[in-house]
Amino acid sequence: MAAYRLRSTTRCLLRLAFKKTSLSRGIWCERFKAVRGHTSMSAPWAAHGGLISHYDSLVCSGSLREDDQQRAALLQLEQLNRVMTDYTNIPILLPQPKDCLHSQPTSELKNNTSKVNLCSPQEKMSNEKEDRDVDNIQEESPKPHPPHGYYIHGDVGTGKTMMMDLFYSFVENGRKRRVHFNAFMLDVHRRIHKLKQSLPKRRIGKMTMYDPIFPVAMEIAEETCLLCFDEFQVVDIADAVILKQLFEGLFKCGVVVVATSNRPPEELYKNGLQRAAFVPFIGVLKKHCHTVGLDTGIDYRTREMEAAGKLYYISSEPDAENAVNTLFEELAYRQNDVTRPRVLNVQGREVTLSRTCGTTADCTFQELCERPLGAGDYLEIARQFDTVIIRNVPYFRVGMKDQARRFTTLIDNFYDQKVRVAILADAPLHRLLDQGPMTGEEARDRLMIDELGLTDEASERLTLFTADEEVFAFQRTISRLTEMQTEQYWLSGDRSQT
Repeated sequence: MAAYRLRSTTRCLLRLAFKKTSLSRGIWCERFKAVRGHTSMSAPWAAHGGLISHYDSLVCSGSLREDDQQRAALLQLEQLNRVMTDYTNIPILLPQPKDCLHSQPTSELKNNTSKVNLCSPQEKMSNEKEDRDVDNIQEESPKPHPPHGYYIHGDVGTGKTMMMDLFYSFVENGRKRRVHFNAFMLDVHRRIHKLKQSLPKRRIGKMTMYDPIFPVAMEIAEETCLLCFDEFQVVDIADAVILKQLFEGLFKCGVVVVATSNRPPEELYKNGLQRAAFVPFIGVLKKHCHTVGLDTGIDYRTREMEAAGKLYYISSEPDAENAVNTLFEELAYRQNDVTRPRVLNVQGREVTLSRTCGTTADCTFQELCERPLGAGDYLEIARQFDTVIIRNVPYFRVGMKDQARRFTTLIDNFYDQKVRVAILADAPLHRLLDQGPMTGEEARDRLMIDELGLTDEASERLTLFTADEEVFAFQRTISRLTEMQTEQYWLSGDRSQT
């Protein structure tokens, strides 16, 4: 009888997931997609009113709760939207800077690397004349002045992503791009590596200095004039050391930036290694972006929403593992595939998932977060699968910094791509981050601090001894996982309806 009830509960959940939407549910889904989905450049409702008018209509319909701070921020974004309709940074990019090696777009560098520093004196004189002609053109046609962007920060669940969705869907500019910040930086490092590989090899006895960051910024600026970032968070020293130069290049090339973050600018990369080298970036960001704070004190993701059945299981509960097994079997039954391992190719590497069926993956925490995987791997998983079961999720202690960071990145990417998840964990969701007794690693770090004679204040500045950034980011993970268990989220992630 118990097994029958278990299977009955699971089937109720699956009927919710796979049933054809009714007319009323379809209307709701359209509203939901308008608020959180990735709508096209010219959303059908965008032509019939402004951003604020649409926000007000969502409030009146009950799809959103009225929030004065959200509305004030959207008013500012609506002003930027009007400017972006006719804005382009192409005139800024057309006159090429004179120092060709440091400033050429990478697309040109790739095709002209053989010509670098090989000009004859006559060619140099000709180039100087062309530069004077360009200067004259610049005087006649002044460069457009790029508008300021926005950096929107606030606690988890305050509506930052919703506002970004609304703003981005209303911007009628074909040269816009929206991307998760982790994915963006991954792309930047890939471009830098590709550019370095395309340069001529150094000759013995010849010392050449080359910095690829500004050319990469120019290459990105050639592709877009508006960059919208979700979850602007810096946790990697490799990102921290290049951000100032990268964004100075983007802003110099006329790129407008709109970003959301859980932290105010002054607290980015808090306690990070070599933070002194990162701090100047904060000034660059604040110079080119207005800072908007959302301090509502409300996490809208935890508001009352209809649950999509049981999706979060605790391993100590009776029959929890059997329930997860049954869920996978029911999901697999609806796939036109067999249960098998799957090998994903990610940037020339192979990532193997041991148990998959169609668009459903049954994974362990060890597979996903204890291997050296990153945002690119999780994005590929999200592209291949619309439903992922994650088993053996542990208590997260402060010493588990690498695993916590990967889990946060995993959920961020799944949430952004609307991947549905079911979890079998060792603790309830609100207690998943356990800051209990020190682990062996933490005890060793504490002993090192004592032996070095460091003060508590000094030790707190060392990322080696703290997981402050991971603890902070994990609050967002808990909030997102809460929303990912709702009926609304589960329906929005059903790719069989698209």
